Amino acid sequence: MLPRLKELRAEFGVSQQKLADAVFVTQSSINKYENHNIEPEIAILIRIADYFNTSVDYLIGHTDERRRIERTETFALNPQEAAMLHGYRRLHETERRCINLTIEAFNRNA
Repeated sequence: MLPRLKELRAEFGVSQQKLADAVFVTQSSINKYENHNIEPEIAILIRIADYFNTSVDYLIGHTDERRRIERTETFALNPQEAAMLHGYRRLHETERRCINLTIEAFNRNA
């Protein structure tokens, strides 16, 4: 069962049939996903998440974060770099902008 599917459809103004057509299933399948504890295959979950520009985790209720999860790169940070990143994340947005401008200025002069 997809606890947030009906909510997303209502918000986007999408009928069960329109969603079914978009993700290549039947309208009755969408109804079952919403109301009858039927779980779709992972490929269908991915298509539904893509349709609503959200994540599978959000659809199935594992997170309240609606935005699509971005791919990240793995960086091998040394302890000093890790501490700087941790400190940066704790800054207010205005303070972050100041740091960003400083970095940009140094990069222009490099």
